Amino acid sequence: MAKDSTATRQSIIDGCLWMQSVGLNQGTSGNIAVRIEGGMLITPSAVPYRDMTPDMIVTLALDAPPASGQNPSTEWQFHQAVLKSRPDVGAVVHAHPAHATAVSIQRRAIPAVHYMVAAFGGSDVLCTDYALFGSAALSQMVADAMMDRDGCLMANHGALTAGDSLDRALWRMQELESLARVMLLAEASGTPVMLSDADIQDTLASFAGYGLRASEK
Repeated sequence: MAKDSTATRQSIIDGCLWMQSVGLNQGTSGNIAVRIEGGMLITPSAVPYRDMTPDMIVTLALDAPPASGQNPSTEWQFHQAVLKSRPDVGAVVHAHPAHATAVSIQRRAIPAVHYMVAAFGGSDVLCTDYALFGSAALSQMVADAMMDRDGCLMANHGALTAGDSLDRALWRMQELESLARVMLLAEASGTPVMLSDADIQDTLASFAGYGLRASEK
């Protein structure tokens, strides 16, 4: 579990800046939460990443709404819901990467088009139904989709990933975008051949040495 320190707060800012630098996000559309003792740290609402400072990162409990005067991301509810329902998760990352978002607009899951889908805990990455951003309805759908997965798509919205650390959650976001891009490219040029459940189970077993949650399956 991370400590509420200047270094942890800066790592959240650095994660946001990295997502922007590699094209996973733009503007102020993404957000990050990290578990700390007794709650979580989360990015503030509507602050450009380059303008964020460690003191702007908001501290929230896992079982209560923001206090008066706090300014967390408008998406705080689904970060809170995932961290509350998944004690093994140390960080949650939300972004709007182009290819993953395109698949979410089609309201499709990402099936076993590549063995790296197993990095998210199973043979697919689910897509939730649509609900207004920042709503309790979206929060519940995301929490449900993430009960046995470390990533999901949100219909007509974007993507969310989780990990035992912030680095792992950020890595999964990049992997999720890569999966979505590869799937769309394969569909544009032919009919993708899916891996079997047995193939994915073999991959899950092979991931055991990498410390991925998939190894717990």
